[in-house]
Amino acid sequence: MRQKKKNEFLTEVELEFMSHLWDLGEASVRDVLGALDKDRNLAYTSAATIMRILEQKEFVTSVKRGKTFYYKALMPKDTYQTKSLRRLSDELFDKSPATLVARLVDDNNLSEEVLEEIRALLDGKLKDDRA
Repeated sequence: MRQKKKNEFLTEVELEFMSHLWDLGEASVRDVLGALDKDRNLAYTSAATIMRILEQKEFVTSVKRGKTFYYKALMPKDTYQTKSLRRLSDELFDKSPATLVARLVDDNNLSEEVLEEIRALLDGKLKDDRA
């Protein structure tokens, strides 16, 4: 029997749950459910299943206190962001981060304020690399 490959990336629903877990730090299923959009009508059992899947995929760990499981992210949010952007750059932008940034800048009607913020980030990075 073939061993199931560990999925390194999150589905849309898993990412929604992880985003709340990153914000909360440590949380029960009920805590995460409470953080979801109020229009999101999700059953407790469905949410618990998603948390178990995240644990199986090794994105979270859990500890049982009394009858309740508490979950905590194993990977920091910034690490997942970096990994996801690298994958996006590699697979969709032919391993060209500059093309990814160009698409972002060209297609998003960014305000002058946001463009100045991006410029300041780039200038700061260039200055740090020279030091």
